[in-house]
Parts: sequence; structure tokens; C-alpha cells
Amino acid sequence: MARTIPGHEQPVGSTRTLESASDGSLVKRTVLPGGLRVVTESVPGVRSATVGLWVGVGSRDENQTVLGAAHYLEHLLFKGTGRRNATQIAEEIDSVGGELNAFTAKEHTCFYAQVLDSDLALAVDLVTDVVFDATCADSDVDTERSVVLEEIAMRDDDPEDLLHETFTETILAGHPLGRSVLGTENSITGMSPVALRGFYRRRYRLPKMVFSVAGNVEHGAVVRLVRKALRERLSGTATPVAPRKGRARLADVGKLVLRPDDTEQAHLMLGLRSLNRHDERRFALSVLNTALGGGMSSRLFQEIRERRGLAYQVYSSVASYADTGHLSVYAGCQPERLGEVSRVVREVLGRLGEDGLTDAEVTRAKGQIRGMLVLGMEDTASRMNRLGKNELNYGQYLSVDDTLARIDAVTTEDVSLLARSLLRPRGTAPTAVVVGPYAHDDDLPHDLHEVIA
Repeated sequence: MARTIPGHEQPVGSTRTLESASDGSLVKRTVLPGGLRVVTESVPGVRSATVGLWVGVGSRDENQTVLGAAHYLEHLLFKGTGRRNATQIAEEIDSVGGELNAFTAKEHTCFYAQVLDSDLALAVDLVTDVVFDATCADSDVDTERSVVLEEIAMRDDDPEDLLHETFTETILAGHPLGRSVLGTENSITGMSPVALRGFYRRRYRLPKMVFSVAGNVEHGAVVRLVRKALRERLSGTATPVAPRKGRARLADVGKLVLRPDDTEQAHLMLGLRSLNRHDERRFALSVLNTALGGGMSSRLFQEIRERRGLAYQVYSSVASYADTGHLSVYAGCQPERLGEVSRVVREVLGRLGEDGLTDAEVTRAKGQIRGMLVLGMEDTASRMNRLGKNELNYGQYLSVDDTLARIDAVTTEDVSLLARSLLRPRGTAPTAVVVGPYAHDDDLPHDLHEVIA
């Protein structure tokens, strides 16, 4: 598979071709003055374009005085710029039938627009205007404060969202990744416009940014539009920052946390620490996760839903960050079945750690991943997301064919060794979180207490 120079090592002012595929698609990267990377994928035969400006800033970059600032800014930057107010921003994107939005994660924020290819110039202008020239007026900070607080309340009203949030907070306790992207009611209520603008000015810098575009576009034209939109901002000798790396130091202690809630179901999440995203075993982990709980033929689905009828929804998932990660299992069941469900989940994980997967399971999982990956590339938004994440997280472009080759190269032995390493760690108990109609920990079933012992 092809290897190119990483984006953070590519000379400023240069352009590199990262892929020229047989279907006519072309991927290129240019590093502009100031350290901004522009990565495009020209996709023949489509009539759309998706523009994304990725900022390597997320909730893990916040200190205690500005918890939730990255997500708060995601809202605030759309409230107005030096050239447009919020209504004008909305009217311009609606007038072309496009979408303009953003999302915040623990390690990055992305502002994006999806439009017809003929409206590419407008999309670039809108996204850059919002990100680089937002006014962040005091009155807008106060308006969006109420909106963010409503979003926190909505999260707390959704048992599954609350479960995920509490699980991450518990398994990554003491690490910035364990904090909520939304912040807390107290941090949002107490955040001043001055503190929020300070976070914006300090963190939103060109070397931490990637401009990714996919669709019926030409790389040179995109670069010209970006240069026109940013003008004098594209200056200086700064170069792109390298991808985040490291190894988190976290205590491996099993915990059981209850969030009492008046729900009809008991919601369980149980999991263990896993790999960071730079670990070469991540492709084997993808196969392992898929076979464990990624579909109707997975072990968890077959054992808990099909054979025993204990739950309607059950699945496993993986979260991988720059320096740590976790593998988790979710199940929603009747409260009186929680003990049995937790015991069966632990048994499935134990057998997998002891015996690994069969050749047939590995083959099915690889086929499922292959189909989901290729089908997911059918729209320009998915391609833009893939471009931006790869550049920001790895500094490299990994084509779909290269990724498929890495998945195909995973062996049954690879997965079995990884399962043994992750699911049978000496002296480590799983972390479990429950949201449901229980008043105290003592009300939880004995089987669940035993699972984390």
C-alpha cells in the first residue's frame, strides 16, 4: 500500500498527490502558509460537494474554568460574523438547498457545509467566515447559554445518552477524556464571554486545522477559494502540528456506578480499557468488536436476544483516542432481568477471552466491515469526514483499498491474541454503569456485583 509524507512534515507551499484511483477519483493535499492543510477528494459522477473545516480542539483541551467551551463555541460561532448575522447565515445556505452545521467531539471540532457542486464557493466562504470571523458578542453568549443548558437537560432525559456519558466518565476517571463534551450546568452557567473568547483565540489556530473537501471538485480551485477567503491570515512560518500521541496513565480498577432514573428498562453498559487509535492492532480490534456485538450474527445478539430473549437491543462498541480507548457492551432489559443479562455478558466476554473467535466468525466479521466501509463511502459527506479525520488523527491518507487490505490481513490468531490480552487482563475487573429504576446500589442484583468483583 502507498505511503506518502505525513501532512505535518510536508513543506509549506507544496502539493502532494495522495491517491489516483482507477475510478478517476483523485486525492491531493496542499500545505498553505500558516500551517493550514487543504485535502481534497475529486469524485467523478457526483453533483455535490461537502466542505469541512476540522479544528484539532475538543473537550479534552479544556481546563476546569472552561469545561464545555469547545461545544459552546460550536453553537456560538453561527450567531454572527463581521459580514453576516445569524439570519443571513441561515438564509444563504437555505437559498441553495444546502446544509451548514458542526459537531464537537473529545479531540476535535468540525464545521461543515454540503451543497451542489456549483455552490462550492459559497460553502467555502460561509464555513471560513463562521470559523475565523465570528463576533462572539456578549448577548449571543447569553442566548446560546440557554440552548446549551437545554441540550444538557435533554441528554439527562435520555437514559441511553446518560448511560454512555456516565460510562466514559467512570472508565476514564481523572483523565480529560472522561469529561463531558457538553460541560456541566455549573461550568456553562458560570462561563463568561471573556473566557469563551479567550479559548477561541488561543485554540483556533491554523496549524491545528484541516480543510477537507470531497465531491465534484478540482483541488486547485478549492485551494484558490481558501486563499481568497482567508487572505492575510495565510502568513507566517508555522507548520502543521503532528497528530496527538501518548499513553494515558489510568488506574485499572473495576467500578459499578448507578444513576437512578424512573425508566421502564434497566440500561447496562459494561466494558474494559482498550487500544489507542495508533495501535497497529486496531484492525484486529475492529474484527473482534464486530464479531462480539456488531450485528445480528454476533455472539452477544445471538446469545442474549435470539437464544434467551433477555433484551431487545444489545451491542458492543469501541472508542479509540490518541492515548487510550475502551471496549464496551450495551444492553437494555427489564429490571428483573438485569442480573441474568450482566452474567451472560460477562460469560460471553470470558469465553471470547479464553477461546478467541472461530475462522467462520472472523470471515463474517471481515465481510461485514468491508460492506459497511464501502457503502459508507457512497456520499460526499462520508468521504469528507474520512479525509479530515485521517489527516487530523494520523497525518496520513489511508485509502479505502488500503484499509480493506489491512482488514483482510487480520487472522483468527490475531483476533484471539487480542481478545486474550483485552478480556483476560490479570487483576482487572470490568467497569459497569446502570441507569434504571433502582434507588441504591444495594438494590442492584447480586450477579451484577459479582461481575465486577
